Amino acid sequence: MIDQAYRVAGSLGLSLWTQDEAGPFQTIPYPGNAWQPECEPKRQAHEYIRNGTAKLLTLFHPSDGQVRVKGVTSCPNVILHPWLKQELSIILDGLPPPKADLDPETNRALWERWCAGLENPISLPDDLPPLRMLLIWDNLKGHKTPSLVDWLIQHGIMPLYTPLGGSWLNMTESIQRILKRRALAGQHPTTPEEIIAWLEAVAQAWNHHPTPFSWSGKRAARRARSRHRRHTLGGSAAYTHRPVRRVRRSIIDKWL
Repeated sequence: MIDQAYRVAGSLGLSLWTQDEAGPFQTIPYPGNAWQPECEPKRQAHEYIRNGTAKLLTLFHPSDGQVRVKGVTSCPNVILHPWLKQELSIILDGLPPPKADLDPETNRALWERWCAGLENPISLPDDLPPLRMLLIWDNLKGHKTPSLVDWLIQHGIMPLYTPLGGSWLNMTESIQRILKRRALAGQHPTTPEEIIAWLEAVAQAWNHHPTPFSWSGKRAARRARSRHRRHTLGGSAAYTHRPVRRVRRSIIDKWL
């Protein structure tokens, strides 16, 4: 369901965004690479003071690589939900207007098509707005708050939840690793405010020259091989659709 959303959202005229919260990041020394003279490694203090933590609220648009972030010291629903509604409203305002010739039956069919892949399908109201956006995030309890889900549906946003143990399906995880490495590698922050400032500065610099993400990689290749059930043969580029049975000799046969 999630991988299908990445592939077909653009062809259906739907904007696809992913969301996640990174952290907590502590006020401790972070390891990192550095150019140091030979036999003189960079040294960091072995003592540090735990002075709170920071988190990073992240919205990511894989098709063009743009990321929207906000650093916070904690992210309960009273902080996450207003920020998310504000950012999504700005994004919706910048989208092209929905198709006026879309009849209600077709519009409802689109909504029900995406709901069909959810373990707990969302109850859709009778009057549905045009479907304009897909939002991929994990299935935290705060992401399923009825008031928030109702707000998303009223604004034409369908939330898609990654399954348990499937956080790798959310591309926001990938961009967060990049931002963390660029902001904190080799650094020793002493306050959460420093961590927040560095993370937001790195995200702002990233948006100057963003890199689009596509649905591919090693996992996709493994799934493709599994679907085709290809078994490669040594010595050439040949393969079979089922494994070649090997005749194994028993120990007695080898002795004889």
